[in-house]
Amino acid sequence: MPTAEEIKQRIEASIPGARADVEDYTGGGDHFRATVTSPAFAGRSRIEQHKLVYNVFGEEIGGPIHALSLKTQTHGEPGAPRVGGPPIAGGRQTTAAGGEQHATPAAT
Repeated sequence: MPTAEEIKQRIEASIPGARADVEDYTGGGDHFRATVTSPAFAGRSRIEQHKLVYNVFGEEIGGPIHALSLKTQTHGEPGAPRVGGPPIAGGRQTTAAGGEQHATPAAT
């Protein structure tokens, strides 16, 4: 059975510019939840976006990957990760609910 990290890597390798956050939400290794952000989703319906992701796994969906719950979005949508510059110098990256990236200045 694939791990959440393997699923993440496969999505990111297969869909141009994709960034995926994947979790095994039951701990059993076969039910996963993923948020996938990619410019490849622009101009596509939600169904088309989900098909792009499901096509990465083919027959594994319903087999070794019993369930894969998806949230797909483009970089410009509200709640999507910020694209661009490096983190604030001396700061640290944190992830807020919804996968949004924030840079936090280092304490002095």
